Amino acid sequence: MLLRPRRTQIPDWTSYLASRAGLARDRRLARFFAAGAPAPETPIAEAPLVALDMETTGLDPRRNSIVSIGLVPFTLERGFLRERRYWIVRPRRSLNAKSVTFHHITHADIAGAPEFDDVLEDLLDALAGRLVVVHYRHIERHFLNVAVKARLGQGVKFPVIDTMSLEARIHRQSLLARFKRWIGRPPASIRLYDSRARYGLPPYQGHHALTDALATAELLQAQIAHHYSPETPVGTIWS
Repeated sequence: MLLRPRRTQIPDWTSYLASRAGLARDRRLARFFAAGAPAPETPIAEAPLVALDMETTGLDPRRNSIVSIGLVPFTLERGFLRERRYWIVRPRRSLNAKSVTFHHITHADIAGAPEFDDVLEDLLDALAGRLVVVHYRHIERHFLNVAVKARLGQGVKFPVIDTMSLEARIHRQSLLARFKRWIGRPPASIRLYDSRARYGLPPYQGHHALTDALATAELLQAQIAHHYSPETPVGTIWS
């Protein structure tokens, strides 16, 4: 089943990024914003993509910190694993036992790790000009924005394709999904692991930023193959 693009107003990310490039006080931010993003009418098959995942000490970007970052550049046809990047970074606040049980990054791991500031330039350069793909944008985009603003005095926002949001459109917001809820069926899980299982993708060990970035890239490839098309304009599926 191919989904029709939504008839909603497409955010004008092109103009936004261009305006921020002129206002950026930091050269790293200026370079990131100047790289722009694919035009909204760009077919998804032609867009340069990069999957991004972060592990954090909690869910509140104003109270918690980033502890690891993974990214994988890819297209609908392949992943560029030689260009993958992975950083463990030392958080400003101490690790807590609960977060360690999720991401398995310990005090010993962060003892010699760089601070977020030390990897920021490489991270922004790796994202610049690409369309970022995440599974639940309220983690990666919000945490990155808060972390950058705390250090540079200006935040960083950009368009993302959220694979969790796409799964919600398909399995929670469609007429069929609403009917299933009406007759008492529980809503489909849109967590990364469960979403991948619906497409027959192999199970990966979760809560590792690089592995989850790869898992997110593969999920988008499956979503486009099953429910959209390579010609789908990026502006109809980004947030």
